[in-house]
Amino acid sequence: MAELRTETMTVNMGPQHPSTHGVLRLVLQLDGEIITGAEPTIGYLHTGIEKTAEQKKWQQVVPLVERMDYLGAQSNSLAYVLSVEKLLGLEMPQRVQDIRVLLAELQRLASHLVWLGTHGMEIGAVSMLFYALRERELLLNINELIAGFRFFPSYFRVGGLREDLPRGFHDAVGAFLDRFPAKLDEYEGLLTKNDMYLKRTVNVGVLSHDDVMAWGLVGPIARAAGSDYDVRRYFPYLTYDQYDFAVPTATEGDVFARYRVRVQEMRESHKICRQALARISPTGVFACDDTRVVPPPKDKVYTEMEALIQHFLIYSQGFTVPAGEAYVPVEGARGEHGVYVVSDGTNRPARIKMRPPSFFAIQALPKIILGGLIADVVAVIGSNDVVMGDCDR
Repeated sequence: MAELRTETMTVNMGPQHPSTHGVLRLVLQLDGEIITGAEPTIGYLHTGIEKTAEQKKWQQVVPLVERMDYLGAQSNSLAYVLSVEKLLGLEMPQRVQDIRVLLAELQRLASHLVWLGTHGMEIGAVSMLFYALRERELLLNINELIAGFRFFPSYFRVGGLREDLPRGFHDAVGAFLDRFPAKLDEYEGLLTKNDMYLKRTVNVGVLSHDDVMAWGLVGPIARAAGSDYDVRRYFPYLTYDQYDFAVPTATEGDVFARYRVRVQEMRESHKICRQALARISPTGVFACDDTRVVPPPKDKVYTEMEALIQHFLIYSQGFTVPAGEAYVPVEGARGEHGVYVVSDGTNRPARIKMRPPSFFAIQALPKIILGGLIADVVAVIGSNDVVMGDCDR
C-alpha cells in the first residue's frame, strides 16, 4: 500500500479581501484548516505622505496626516500640531485645549463604531454594521457642522483651531451624547451574550501580557492583555489631567477581551465628552495670540497696514519654525500615535515620521494566528482594528 503523503497549501488572503481592513495581503501556509505559517505583506496603500510633507508648508501638512489613519483623522492632526507647537513654544488657551479634547474623544467614538460594526459583520453579526453606522453618521454630521467636511475636517491647526465653534454645536453634541449610552446598551445586547459571537471570540487570538510588551503593542490590544498604558494617563497632554475617566483593562487577551475593552472605552469617552462640553463656552477664543502663526483679526487686517502685511505673509509664505526636533504622542483609537517632527528653521518641515499603532499590530499578527483556524484569522484581524493607511504611509 502506497504511503500517504500530506503537504501544506499556500493561500493568499488579500490584498483584495473584504475582511483585511484595507489592502493587506497575508501569505498563509495551511495544514488542512490549521495555519502553520503566516507572512503579512504591506505596501499596497503606500501614499508617501511622510515624504510629501517635506514639500509642504507647516500648516499644509494637516490635511495630509489626516489621511493616514483615516478613521482617526483628528487624532493624527492633533499629534502633528502638538509636535509643531512644542517646537514653537506655543501654549494654547484653556478653551482651545478643551475643544480639542472633546473633538478627539468624539473621533475615538466614531472610529470605534466603525470597528464595532465591521468586526461584528465579518464574523456573522451582519446587522451590527447598520446599528453602529447609524450613530457614526451623527458624528460625521458634527464634523460637517464645524468644518464643512465629514471625514477629514482639518479643524485643528498649528496655533489653535480653524475657526470658532458654529451656532448649534453645543445642541448637536449634547443631543448625540444624550442618546449614545442607550445605543451602547443596544450594541452589547446584540453581541455580549450572543452564543455565535462568543464561540467566535472567546479563547481566540490570545495574547499574553509578555507578548504585548515584546511586540510593542499599545491601545486596546495591550489593555485587553493586562497593560494599563494609556498616553492620556502616563504622559498627559491638553487638559486630560483635569478630567475624570478610567482606563478599561482586561486580562484574557483574546478577541472577546479586546471587544469588551473597546466598548468600555466608548463609555469612558462619552464621560469625557460630557465634562468637556460643560467646560466649553459657546463662543470665545479659538487660537493663541502669537502673530507668527495666527493671522491678525479681520478688523485689524482691514484697518492696519502692519496687520495686512502679516496676514499676507502667513497665507503666502507660511511661517517658520525654530530648528530642532520634537515628538508628541497622543492616545488615538488604536493606541499611542506619535509624530516626530524635525525643523531646519524654514517654512517647511525637514522630516516628519509617524509612530503608527497599526504597523505594530500587523507585525504581531503571525504570532496571534499561528496554530489557529483559517476561519479565526478574520476575527483576529478585526479585533486588532488595523487601518492600512496608518501602516502604509
